[in-house]
Amino acid sequence: MRSGVQAQMPVLYVGDADAAGRFYALFGYTGQPGGDGRFHLRCGELTLLLVEATAVPAALYLHVDDVAATTDRLVAAGHPVDQVPGGECRTIDPDGNTVLFTRSPVRPAPAPQAEPDGRPSHVRRAAAVAARRDGAPAHCQIGGPRGEPCADPAEVKLADSWGDTVWGCLTHADETLVNARGAFLASEDGTGLAAYLTARRTRPEEAAVAG
Repeated sequence: MRSGVQAQMPVLYVGDADAAGRFYALFGYTGQPGGDGRFHLRCGELTLLLVEATAVPAALYLHVDDVAATTDRLVAAGHPVDQVPGGECRTIDPDGNTVLFTRSPVRPAPAPQAEPDGRPSHVRRAAAVAARRDGAPAHCQIGGPRGEPCADPAEVKLADSWGDTVWGCLTHADETLVNARGAFLASEDGTGLAAYLTARRTRPEEAAVAG
């Protein structure tokens, strides 16, 4: 298991938790104040913690599904919205905190459907083919997102149309296939383009009969 941050929760110190709760409801957050002066707001899988205390200036950067609709709700509720360079919108919550918001980033393509063991079917088949062949390096050559080496065994070979190849573990191979649009599996199972074209060519005598 990789170590590191598993979750994070922004915290805002506010003078009036109820007023702040009504403001953030305009972004889609919901929740009820607790008896300890804390207000856990939820929006989908995200949590924002409001703590009723002396307000400390802070800033939030939010991705929203509909910038125009969010802006309309804020303005209708009496909260001016400014356009700032870079395409973001800016408003101020009741405690003077700056809230920047913009549209949600483009989501990566969904991962291929997985088999019961959790491995995408085509990756699983490629790993099975590679396991029967020699030549794979001992460890994953892709590594982590910050350049850290990966000690997991190399099970799948990837390639692109420029001729670059790399071996990776199943986890990093899946990640690469999702995020690198030009990457594809190089399964080395003998059914590539050359084999396809060879099988497609008709023998001269068969062509004569067909004519």
